[in-house]
Amino acid sequence: MGRGGAPERRGCSAMRLTMRDRRAVTKAFASGYRRARKGKKGEILDRFVEATGYHRTYAAWVLRTHGKRIQMPCGVVLEGDAGQQVRRRRKRRYGHEVAQALKELWVLLDFLSGKRLAPALREVIPVLEAQGELELDRAVREKLMSLSPSTADRLLSGEKRTYALKRRHLTKPGTLLKHQIPIRTFSDWDETRPGFAEVDLVGHDGGEPSGDFCCTLDAVDVATGWTEQAAVRNKAQVWVFEAITDIRSRLPFDLLGLDSDNGSEFINHHLKRYCDEEGIAFTRSRPYRKNDTCHVEQKNWSVVRRFVGYRRFDTDRHGQLLNALYQILRLYTNFFLPTMRLKEKVRDGAKVTRRYEAPLTPYRRVLASPHVPEAKKAALRRLYASLNPAELHRRIVAIQTELIRAAKESSTWRRRKRRAVESAVPDGKAFGFPPGTWKTPAGFPTLPTAPTTTSTRNISD
Repeated sequence: MGRGGAPERRGCSAMRLTMRDRRAVTKAFASGYRRARKGKKGEILDRFVEATGYHRTYAAWVLRTHGKRIQMPCGVVLEGDAGQQVRRRRKRRYGHEVAQALKELWVLLDFLSGKRLAPALREVIPVLEAQGELELDRAVREKLMSLSPSTADRLLSGEKRTYALKRRHLTKPGTLLKHQIPIRTFSDWDETRPGFAEVDLVGHDGGEPSGDFCCTLDAVDVATGWTEQAAVRNKAQVWVFEAITDIRSRLPFDLLGLDSDNGSEFINHHLKRYCDEEGIAFTRSRPYRKNDTCHVEQKNWSVVRRFVGYRRFDTDRHGQLLNALYQILRLYTNFFLPTMRLKEKVRDGAKVTRRYEAPLTPYRRVLASPHVPEAKKAALRRLYASLNPAELHRRIVAIQTELIRAAKESSTWRRRKRRAVESAVPDGKAFGFPPGTWKTPAGFPTLPTAPTTTSTRNISD
């Protein structure tokens, strides 16, 4: 702005000056400006603003202070330097109380990212207070309810560095009836109506894919993100079909479509005939293209692996515990953990821009769908009013602990321990998994791709 309030116009030379050049110009003008009379100062200031492009008020302050010397009583001389930057520190808004409460809620909500955690807090805090599980100071509560995703990530950055997460997959394609079952790719999923689900099997072989071991049938609805899981004794068609019918009975909407990979546990006459009789669209993905079933592949990690881990489960007791866990987990994930849906993806050359809808829980998406009957929505609302996320979390942890104990008591676990001792593990301990195994947030081990040094996070016997 000029003296009369008009915008000050920058010269072309000012647009090309670097900060180093502007400091040099400041040094050249400052001494003459301080010695000049009032009328002359205005002319010098005009030339300085034209050369640097600074705001006139800021330019006058720079010329007054740069090189100015002040004699202190103790003999110290202070000299102004406009090239030095002063960092202005704002008062911290989110103190220790907010950070500590956020960490506890973050653990309760299964270590969500900031974009999912922020809306989840506004959903869960009133529920926990109504259940008597949470008491917050008024100021702390207001800050948590208005927390932004970036602030949540910043406050939790130290805690997040303590976890190292890995993943492994085990699938085996089949060949039956492929010519009768149409292919559906990830780009074909444009349904906005609930009921079209992707399914997949997650094996719990513990790194030894020999013999029979339990598997988890994972199903996710594409439109709402509603997930269901069921444990089966092995990959036999009869157990997989039984789990599919069980999951179908638990869904809060009608099952309209089923999409699977090419494994023989899905591609068989029995399931094909069942889908034809029930009017369910049955499709499959392309071989070796996991992205075609990207919705369920993501849930294989975020739900199954994060809560069950990578241990071997191969007994009836293991299957019972897994199903007990999934009965609680379906309430915890579908009612209290928000998910993000891709709204659009725009490609501009090599750059891909993705935009997402606001995070919502599958429960909220089901309520917002016009295709779900009101009677089922009313039943969901009654169920939601009776749930306590803190109690669900405690029950999940209790079953996880029992799963670890049951896995260690199995004959397979004892054989693995004996082999580990006989092979002289470097640190002298009998590991159920190779040394350097890391913990997941739920406390279950994952296998690193390469041996790592022993740390405080290693899982030992």
